[in-house]
Amino acid sequence: MPTQSYGFRPGRSAHQALEVLYQRLRNMGGGWVLELDIRSYFDTIDHALLRGFVQQRVKDGVLNRLIGKWLKAGVMEHGQWQRMEAGSPQGGVISPLLANIYLHHVLDVWFEREVKPRLVGSSSMLRYADDAVLVFANERDARRVMEVLPKRFGRFGLELHPDKTRLVGFKPAIPGRGRSFDLLGFTHYWGRSKSGCWTIYRKTAKDRFRRTLRQISRWCRVNRHQFVRDQHVQLVRKLRGHFAYFGICGNYRSMGALRFRVERIWIKWLSRRSQRGRLNWEKAALLLKLLPLPAPRISKACY
Repeated sequence: MPTQSYGFRPGRSAHQALEVLYQRLRNMGGGWVLELDIRSYFDTIDHALLRGFVQQRVKDGVLNRLIGKWLKAGVMEHGQWQRMEAGSPQGGVISPLLANIYLHHVLDVWFEREVKPRLVGSSSMLRYADDAVLVFANERDARRVMEVLPKRFGRFGLELHPDKTRLVGFKPAIPGRGRSFDLLGFTHYWGRSKSGCWTIYRKTAKDRFRRTLRQISRWCRVNRHQFVRDQHVQLVRKLRGHFAYFGICGNYRSMGALRFRVERIWIKWLSRRSQRGRLNWEKAALLLKLLPLPAPRISKACY
């Protein structure tokens, strides 16, 4: 049966990748989703193998030497230089491109050339940077691929996270839990539409939700002595940036919950500016009315 793959391509947004996945799952009527999570991917890339992959396409010796120097440059952490024997440091200009080239040869090419001829049912792969899911119509195909994946990644110095790599029966007819999977910060799950039909919904993943709250709480704690209006400006920017990415149909409730929690976090740290500066609920309500945080907004059309 035909196998379709969708690797990361420059210029493609995460939402475009999610749209492709949604269309394929809907056409298949669901399936078995193999959710992949690579442990410390950017820190475990083998430099020799990476240079070999790059040299397959790039024949310019000057450019290859420049990439080699960049890999050997090391990183500066807390004022101390550390040599890198493996990995591609996150935050570097060329790091995402090199990491994508490495995983393209490890997963994309292997899935297309080696896995495709051996599958019984239809399947699909979607990868965006180091986030990837494999979708199978046949459960046996999914379990066979899941068994060989650790060996495949191990050959290239990579390791799948044993707790986060899992096989999910993503079909509306399967009862009970486990009918959802996470990709690119969203949890995908089946639900009933207003007309009573089964459809795929998306909401903010729990780990991304908690991470956002931790980051905002840390920022409010460190900057609680700044002018209140300056704090408000920064919090508005943070929330608008969050809503710009997560503002898709079906996710309004999660965004509203985040705004509610951020308001409580802000008031909490404003109350700890001094022992005499605690805010009661009346003063807090007046402050939020004077300096309101932005309301959730759906900015992405339904797929």
